[in-house]
Amino acid sequence: MQTPCCMDIEELIPHRGRMKLIDEVLDIDDDKAVTRARVSDQWPLCRDLFVDPIVLIEVVAQTSAVYISGKTEGGRSATDRRGWMVGVKNADFFCDRIPVDTILRTTVRSLYHIDQYNVIAGEVQAGDDMLCRVEIQVLRESEETA
Repeated sequence: MQTPCCMDIEELIPHRGRMKLIDEVLDIDDDKAVTRARVSDQWPLCRDLFVDPIVLIEVVAQTSAVYISGKTEGGRSATDRRGWMVGVKNADFFCDRIPVDTILRTTVRSLYHIDQYNVIAGEVQAGDDMLCRVEIQVLRESEETA
């Protein structure tokens, strides 16, 4: 597995432009992935220099993509366009809004997986403050159906 400093996020997730929320992979191993993001005024759901915390579900989803892709041999190829479908099992938010330029640290851990189906728990923090806890389901299109 590559070291986080050498990982190209755009090789791990399909998101670009305003929808690419993750800036850096801080840690990745068999148990977890940790990413860093700076809240931007270009992010979806930004208004009056604050973002709605519901966007944190997408931050967890992108960190989950980093985790799943980073665990596969060689990571995700830029030409790999297989689909990902994400469902929210549970989400608890501990803030009403997040200021632009806030640094987020997101940690995800796999709860379990069966073939292309994963259930992942994620937490997003700003410093010592817990902003949310999210549990998502991720279903990836298999290579056979791509």
